[in-house]
Amino acid sequence: MVSKKVTIINEQGMHMRPAGVLSKAVKAHPDCDVTLNANGKSVKAKAPMQIMSACMKKGCEVEIVCDGAEEEAVLNEIAAMFESGFGE
Repeated sequence: MVSKKVTIINEQGMHMRPAGVLSKAVKAHPDCDVTLNANGKSVKAKAPMQIMSACMKKGCEVEIVCDGAEEEAVLNEIAAMFESGFGE
C-alpha cells in the first residue's frame, strides 16, 4: 500500500467532470484499489458520486491511497491528475 497527499487546485473543487475523469482512470486499473481520504471521509475513487460526496473544495488536502497491482504507477498517475487540476 502506498499513499500521497495532494491539494485540490480546481476553482470549483471536485465537481462532476473531474470526478468522472478520475473514476474512469481508476477503473482502467481494476487490480488496484484507490481510496481518497478527505474531510474525515474515506471514499472509493471508482464512483463519481462517492468522490463528490466527500465535498472536496479548492484548497482541500486529499490523501490518495493505492493498494494492489502496480500501486506505485497508479498513485503517480492519479496524483498527477490532481496536480494538473484535471485539465481545467
